[in-house]
Amino acid sequence: MNRRNLLGSVGSLGVGLILNGCTDENRSSSAKKPFSPIQNEKATEGEVTAVEDLMREHGVLRRMLFVYSETAVKLRSNPGAVDLNALQKTAKLFRNFGEDYHEKKLEEVYIFPMVKSAGSRAAMYPDILIAQHNRGREITDYILTVTRRRELSADDFVQLAGVMESMVRMYRAHAAREDTAVFPAWKQTLTAKQLDEMNDKFEDIEHQQFGEDGFEKAVGQISDIENELGLSDLGQFTAAPI
Repeated sequence: MNRRNLLGSVGSLGVGLILNGCTDENRSSSAKKPFSPIQNEKATEGEVTAVEDLMREHGVLRRMLFVYSETAVKLRSNPGAVDLNALQKTAKLFRNFGEDYHEKKLEEVYIFPMVKSAGSRAAMYPDILIAQHNRGREITDYILTVTRRRELSADDFVQLAGVMESMVRMYRAHAAREDTAVFPAWKQTLTAKQLDEMNDKFEDIEHQQFGEDGFEKAVGQISDIENELGLSDLGQFTAAPI
């Protein structure tokens, strides 16, 4: 190989190494490039959609139902250890946040009619769900009445436990069917623009009902109740090893 060829080969090799180095550097820089504040803001402050709003509200209701189920166990074994005032606050929260807002102002006005009229497989559920809403309100009335009494008999405690357990059983099936069948069917009836309008509509209704941060206030209230009843430590409910 003559000198020109040698230099040409070396030059080509050098250019190749430089280009490869630049490519690797760009790849490394791209891989390690941090999110900008604007990107982070968009990622962390995305709008809560109407469907997400409904399902996270179910999460709050499930925490109230968990209070009922845990309290029912204590009512059967050691009713004196149950704080009836905390139980009454749970029923009031279920009434205000669950029945008067989530059910009456969202599901029964905007969700169920559209799902029923759409004629999908989920159209079989709205009538049943409304009947269960009504039964749940009867149970809430009962819990509020019983927990106001100054004295309860042993039979009263047993009956209260049974009524709460029946409500928990009903709403577990109820909310699960809404989350997996009814809400997805409702979403399919909406265009992207209509869904965006529902996002704003639900937020407006929440603010009208509770003021700012209605969801956060409900989470705070059920958290306080859990603290009062010794239910705030999630770790205590970890299943035992087999």
